[in-house]
Amino acid sequence: MPLLEPKPESLRPGTTRVAAADRVPDEGAAGTPEALRAALTGLLGPDKVLWKISDLVKYASDASPYRFVPRAVVLAEDIDDVRTVLAYARGNGRQVVFRAAGTSLNGQAQGEDILVDVRRHFTGIEVLDDGARARVRPGTTVMRANATLARHGRILGPDPASAIACTLGGVVANNASGMTAGTTRNSYRTLASLTFVLPSGTVVDTADPHADETLARAEPELCAGLLALKAEIESDADLAARIRAKYEIKNTNGYRLDAFLDGATPVQILRGLMVGSEGTFGFLADLVFDTLPLDRRVTSGLLFFPSLTAAAAAVPLFNEAGAQAVELMDGNTLRASVSVRGVPADWAGLPRETTALLVEFRAPDEAAQEAFEQAAAAVVDRLELVVPVASVTNAFTRDAKVISGYWKARKAFVTAVGGSRPAGTTLITEDFAVPPSRLADACEALLALQAEHGFDAAVAGHAAHGNLHFLLAFDASRTSDVDRYAAFMDDFCRMTVERFDGSLKAEHATGRNIAPFLELEWGPRATELMWRVKQVIDPGGVLAPRVVLDRDPKAHLRGLKTIPGIEPVADPCIECGFCEPTCPSHDLTTTPRQRIVLRREMLRQPAGSPVEEQLLASYGYDAVDTCAGDSTCAIACPVGIDTGAMMKDFRHRRHSPREERIAALTARHFKAVEATARLAVGAAERVDDRLLTAATGLARKAVRPDLVPEWLPEIPGAARPAPPTTRTGASAVYYPACVNRIFAGPEDDGTPSLQQAVVDVSSRAGRPVWIPDDVAGTCCSTIWHSKGYEDGNTVMANRIVEAAWAWTDGGRLPLVVDASSCTLGIRHEVVPYLTRANRELHERLEVIDSVVWAAEELLPRLTIRRTTGSAVLHPTCSMQHLGDVEQLRAVADAVADEVVVPDDAGCCAFAGDRGMLHKELTASATAKEAAEVTSRPYDAHLSANRMCEIGMDRATGRAYYSVIVELDRATRP
Repeated sequence: MPLLEPKPESLRPGTTRVAAADRVPDEGAAGTPEALRAALTGLLGPDKVLWKISDLVKYASDASPYRFVPRAVVLAEDIDDVRTVLAYARGNGRQVVFRAAGTSLNGQAQGEDILVDVRRHFTGIEVLDDGARARVRPGTTVMRANATLARHGRILGPDPASAIACTLGGVVANNASGMTAGTTRNSYRTLASLTFVLPSGTVVDTADPHADETLARAEPELCAGLLALKAEIESDADLAARIRAKYEIKNTNGYRLDAFLDGATPVQILRGLMVGSEGTFGFLADLVFDTLPLDRRVTSGLLFFPSLTAAAAAVPLFNEAGAQAVELMDGNTLRASVSVRGVPADWAGLPRETTALLVEFRAPDEAAQEAFEQAAAAVVDRLELVVPVASVTNAFTRDAKVISGYWKARKAFVTAVGGSRPAGTTLITEDFAVPPSRLADACEALLALQAEHGFDAAVAGHAAHGNLHFLLAFDASRTSDVDRYAAFMDDFCRMTVERFDGSLKAEHATGRNIAPFLELEWGPRATELMWRVKQVIDPGGVLAPRVVLDRDPKAHLRGLKTIPGIEPVADPCIECGFCEPTCPSHDLTTTPRQRIVLRREMLRQPAGSPVEEQLLASYGYDAVDTCAGDSTCAIACPVGIDTGAMMKDFRHRRHSPREERIAALTARHFKAVEATARLAVGAAERVDDRLLTAATGLARKAVRPDLVPEWLPEIPGAARPAPPTTRTGASAVYYPACVNRIFAGPEDDGTPSLQQAVVDVSSRAGRPVWIPDDVAGTCCSTIWHSKGYEDGNTVMANRIVEAAWAWTDGGRLPLVVDASSCTLGIRHEVVPYLTRANRELHERLEVIDSVVWAAEELLPRLTIRRTTGSAVLHPTCSMQHLGDVEQLRAVADAVADEVVVPDDAGCCAFAGDRGMLHKELTASATAKEAAEVTSRPYDAHLSANRMCEIGMDRATGRAYYSVIVELDRATRP
């Protein structure tokens, strides 16, 4: 064992706890039962079977209020792996659930036996017919697919709010729709063809012209059964009419019985049935969508009405005017949203009866946009709008920032309620649909029902389609709360069906919480047909039992998860999974959601239980060490949780007092440390990389891998001395980050250093900068902050602010920083560690990233004399936090004829030196982006942070450098 290997004990929860009823029992500590593990490993290989209890627990939760721990998790790599698992399940009486993103809201992504991860190895999109169609693999997120299609002016029809995280396999399996899809743009209507694997292992490609012949030979009983059901449905005119009527509004409850009316052959019927089947009929292996035009011209308005009735009456008018989205927010929703940054504070004073509609029109060209705006104005002229608070304008706009603010307000409901719900409560997101003409009545009835059962009364939704959403928070560890939830669900389902003839699930799919109410909505005849369809397709009951069909009237109360309190920074987590695609370690170890899920399981356990011991043994590497600490999870999280901050705190907990003292000492004497580091990398240029790798490898084994960096061949030599500058006449203070004072750029071809480039290009623009003589020994403090060294962080944070105050003449001049992570550190991350006096100084400093300086201060004053042909960009995660990506693109557009941001661009996870501590983290984080970059040649590879550039050098084998260096080249006389 390494000398300084941290003990798991340091991560043990210190709070007093009571063992939860839904904790993993002691016998679960060993993970997957040996016989099952051996069988699956023998069939698939050890790398495709996850069996540790930490692996099983992290897959036990999804975005729903349910929690079921699988017996084993399989990382399927291809269709053959899926068929192998299904064959094993059929032969051994096992059950299988497929899971992709785990964003399902009703427990569809959870299983109690074998869970198959079909996200990790099933990603990718192929554009067909110049974008008119797209072949998408099921693990691809909606946002990722749309990013590729946008280059062709196209977009997918389904647009769920979880597009950042949900995958197309799940979207089709749930027939998820969203704000604009309605009943005409959803998966059922826009899916051209698909390839799926039946429970029997038979593979069907519905686009194959011989598919029916092939299926008839392979599955004659299946084909006969489907055709018999079709004949039975068509012979019953009342039933057929009822089925058609059920899909006149949005409906994802139960199976798509209209597939029997729309499809003429077994394959056509199966194509329809697979949509919305929630993984109970087969594995969706390949999806081909008919895409839709991406109308880029947008006009939106946020309109306020005196009542729900008045707002509802306006909805059909905007629908007739051609609005693509009409979103409703009641008064309680609007008032609750003020807790979210960016939402007007005066909304807190809105009258309870006030209701708002967010109306959006999208057009392909100027003429169409003007026509929509005229139609919208005509509607508004007929309305009686109110201005109850000063921030209300009731105006339509084309301004992208204003429109973004409108949508932030619309989405703030989940943020506000989810983030402020009582500790220990789980959050349930419900949706239903009613005929649009009954919208106002349904809203009023729902609000009254919520109040009657003691839930926060608020409603929002896709008003254009009569689709309403609401949230429920309750404590599953308290019997009285579960009883209250049960009583509400009984009353809600009866109200929706009996009073409004509505859909109990409009777009979230049946799942476990509506399965017991399926017959209430559909009646015994149609419900029994659904059971028979399941029997025909999956006679062995292998796939996803109890997800859509369940005869237990209390099935929706089984498996409700408790939410034990954890660290305050992460306690509000609603386990939605929005954070996962952005996380650099999501394909290596754990995601932010999984880090939190594992922590919660520790808190469910009695202190010292066998399960807790096993979780702690894995948590150090899987959660803490392999967290890049980039905090992009906080950007994606609807309640703003920064799991990276929690991991940094855990790193701090693992430090011994001696380690903290040493870290603080390095901060106090950083000038000497910096000089030594520069000498060391300079000397290393003359030593064989293999010797350095071997030497650091031995040190890592002896000391600790998370403390001693590994030498990488991509590490550059020593930086050149700073160029001479003068304070007289300077427009800004230029602060070269310590990484740029230590490491050189790719300067072998005579390219000037980054420091020289910043100085030269600023002078050329008439905005000269000054580099202080005493920058050595200062740092943005990120070195200590990222590792959780609080004392060292405090020392350096205060030093840099005091120094910057002096350099900038008390904030008179801006401070330009040449590394985006350092800009973020000085502007934001140092603040909690400052003394009160230094916080006051910090508030008066203007800290500007060098890319922003270049885009806003230099570009307008420069002449571009030459451009490079093509450039690929790596926007850093710090730039995402700072909101500087647009400026990076602006500078790149000025210096290159073609600029490409890879669709899979994300955090490189080099994270200062973490890429040298755990090179497997960077390799995993950059794999997809690197594949895009290396698929074609580029003339320039540009970014804005030296350590990220080194990480991308290693990932791609290409030389990345600062966009400022390219700007200097482009403007040189």
